[in-house]
Amino acid sequence: MSEYRECRSLALKGVRLALAAALSLSVLTATAGDRERAKRIHDRLAGVPPTESVLADMAADINAGNVEDAAYTAMQNRHFYDVTIKNMVMPWTNEARTVFAPLNDYVATVIGLIRDDKDFRQVLYGDVVYTADGFIPAYSPNDNAHYQALDDQDANLKDVLVEHRQSALNSELPAAATAGVLTTRQAAKAFFIDGTNRAMFRFTMINYFCRDMEQLKDTRRPPDRIRQDVSRSPGGDSRIFLNNCVGCHSGMDPMAQAYAYYDYTYDEETDPEGQNGHLIFNAAGETDPVTESRVVEKYRINADNFPYGYITADDHWDNYWREGRNAVLDWGYAPVDPSIDGSGTGMKSLGKEMASSYAFAECQAKKVFRTVCLRQPTDSADRSEVSAMADSLKSNGFKLKKSFAEAAVYCSTDVQ
Repeated sequence: MSEYRECRSLALKGVRLALAAALSLSVLTATAGDRERAKRIHDRLAGVPPTESVLADMAADINAGNVEDAAYTAMQNRHFYDVTIKNMVMPWTNEARTVFAPLNDYVATVIGLIRDDKDFRQVLYGDVVYTADGFIPAYSPNDNAHYQALDDQDANLKDVLVEHRQSALNSELPAAATAGVLTTRQAAKAFFIDGTNRAMFRFTMINYFCRDMEQLKDTRRPPDRIRQDVSRSPGGDSRIFLNNCVGCHSGMDPMAQAYAYYDYTYDEETDPEGQNGHLIFNAAGETDPVTESRVVEKYRINADNFPYGYITADDHWDNYWREGRNAVLDWGYAPVDPSIDGSGTGMKSLGKEMASSYAFAECQAKKVFRTVCLRQPTDSADRSEVSAMADSLKSNGFKLKKSFAEAAVYCSTDVQ
């Protein structure tokens, strides 16, 4: 009998040890899974591995079901701003759409707006620019030396950037004429230089609506505001205009009229690349010597192409795309200013019109998704997530850091 009890005791002990070992293994496995997910989130957001203490904090949040908190911890790393956001935004600031360009006021301002959890819609209408106080050379609206110095010194953008009013740092730009990053020096250098100012409109649509002109053209809109420089019979064939050109210009030209008082000036002989140029704005009482009005000369060039075309007289704009196929952009999705309803005066009011659309919110969600998940949204689940992120922007005051956290949570289970 004693031998039986001893064998039974040993058997029960073995069972307990096996159960304990299995429980211990499951705990270790869960912890390893949390740590792996935490590392993936940190890698996607900051682009560098987390420290051991940060990894432990993030894993603990994930284990507790607070995955978004883990994402916010990752966003405290300087490289979220210096690398991830910088690389996301840099292509928006030049026509070549390259990431290999110096830091500039456009990029710094986007970084600051995201870091400070500002309403991201200000990117198209705010009187705001971010600089680094105390750095030499100081900010100047006439060159990029200030930001080049920040780049050269590998400055911690998370810590050094300070918000300012554009109008306070640029004596030629009244507060009413500011339009977020679109009136930064870099945007002017890239999109107001030479040309007809239509580049500013096109690249705003690419960068903030995620659509190029081919995707927006609507040949059924009225052509009454198309400027004189657009031939109505390119190559002697009016069908080209009616079937192609009118589709973009009928919507673009009435809205691009908002930029009629802006230009980028530089010395073409000594500075052919415009490195030392600056944005100009014709305020009330200032006139262009060619147009004899506030409208800059480029709005009247090549008038002989079609003399009966529209002659720009001021900066009043109208949004013909609130009707027709582009009504799907849902222009009144999240109104910045309810008084702006498809028409207005100047660049700031047009920025508010654009920032109020669903297309604006959806585009920011798509770009964040692509940046964090390292891929385009591909299937119905991805598209539903992007839609949810866009709606979340609207309900959370357009704080883009929240979108980064949501994308990190969604894609943290990706195994690719």
